[in-house]
Amino acid sequence: MTITASMVKELREMTGAGMMDCKKALTETDGDMEAAVEYLRKKGQAKAEKKASRIAAEGICRIASKDETTAAVVEVNSETDFVAKNEKFQNYVEAVAQQAVCSDAADVEAFLEEPWHADPSKTVKDVLVEQIAVIGENLKIRRFEKVTAEHGCVVSYTHGGGRIGVLVEADTDVVNDAIKEALVNVAMQVAALYPKYVSTADISEEYKAHEKEILKAQIANDPKMAGKPEKVIEGAVAGRLNKELKEICLLEQVYVKAEDGKQTVGQYLDQVAKQNGAALSVKKFVRFETGEGLEKKNEDFAAEVAAQLG
Repeated sequence: MTITASMVKELREMTGAGMMDCKKALTETDGDMEAAVEYLRKKGQAKAEKKASRIAAEGICRIASKDETTAAVVEVNSETDFVAKNEKFQNYVEAVAQQAVCSDAADVEAFLEEPWHADPSKTVKDVLVEQIAVIGENLKIRRFEKVTAEHGCVVSYTHGGGRIGVLVEADTDVVNDAIKEALVNVAMQVAALYPKYVSTADISEEYKAHEKEILKAQIANDPKMAGKPEKVIEGAVAGRLNKELKEICLLEQVYVKAEDGKQTVGQYLDQVAKQNGAALSVKKFVRFETGEGLEKKNEDFAAEVAAQLG
């Protein structure tokens, strides 16, 4: 397979590895992007498993709450940042969030076919088409998620004017201002440090086994570990895996507001629960980041004008 410059560029953006390393990885894997990422990780040349989840499209996230136990977050995309900042567009996304918090739809397709809450004679899709005509850009209701707490509450947090939207569901027998403030702090943690799981108990054995293989391959390519006994290598793998899991599990992360710089999110919640005589635990969280996983259209206006001028 012919390896193109755009493929090399894409892999480099995904991994942070050098250009020649990316080209070699693609050559070795016959252009398979996922396999190339694995190749670079095993060689220790990928700085991080960034994937293609950088901010790559415009739009905003908005959150609507029905009460203390129910909330929904939505992401609606636009073509340009100019429209994303437009009041008409933002009001529309607020209305979409209000629709979502009352919806029982399982996916976006079903959501689009629902009667619009402000005018049941139209569907959500009908109103979307109208907004596209009025605003003059292609708009997309990309995703939504509704969270309902059975034994506690749901708190929300938006960051950067709607660039990130977070919901946190907690099981608690006490719902007061102190508990809600603590959970909002946790939602801010989710926004800032992007955990993937609530705790290590939520991580599958398959994921752990996969990461162990990656770490073993990295250590095998580390000159400093050459000739080390198997027991030492296994210990290094276990240590690195444990460190990695702590970084992606919310309760094991160091709490960003920890005064001692050591307190974990789990310890912080235990402290708040004790102070309020509550049984408190985080059940789940939802984190939407605008444009996550989408590719932004890269327009070179100077080149476009030059092309039109011949």
